[in-house]
Amino acid sequence: MKNKILIINGHPAKASFNKAIVNAYEKGAKSNNVEVKHLVIADLKFNPFIEGYNKETKTETDILKAQELISWADHLVWVYPTWWGTMPALVKSFIEQTFMPGFAFKYKKNEKVVKWDKYLTGKSAHLISTMDAPTWYTKYFIGDPGFKTIKYIMNFCGIKPVKRTYFGSVKVSSEKQRKQWLAKTEQLGRKLK
Repeated sequence: MKNKILIINGHPAKASFNKAIVNAYEKGAKSNNVEVKHLVIADLKFNPFIEGYNKETKTETDILKAQELISWADHLVWVYPTWWGTMPALVKSFIEQTFMPGFAFKYKKNEKVVKWDKYLTGKSAHLISTMDAPTWYTKYFIGDPGFKTIKYIMNFCGIKPVKRTYFGSVKVSSEKQRKQWLAKTEQLGRKLK
């Protein structure tokens, strides 16, 4: 059973349909008597530009707190809009700053083949993304680059399985459709095992 859930809201705007999705997922998950914590990337203070990594690179305070939450969680729920086929720049920057060597993985010394230890094994993840494009267009015409990216990053660090749920097109959706999506999201939270 996944007893500790971290919901990561990656929408840069505070008031968005993504916030409603976060709330619906939490409501469903809490019906299983699990502990739920939130991480709102837009609330964090960190330099969005990474200039490289070395042993002297200092991890910023909010990123350290995010790493603590990720370490605590059994299951990560990523909620963000799909923009230009993938995650918003803020989410990508957060990942680059947070899933660093020493926290999420560590390279092994080997001159012939790149190998690494995965420090986040035993965790799973679920991506819930909204989009203006139809979901079939994202999956089948452009090849689902956003999900492939997040899945690769999570798997690289040992997080698996990684599942996905898409809602779109939000731009032309009705209030009835959005309510159905929220009900589905709540069910996703209820189905945690």
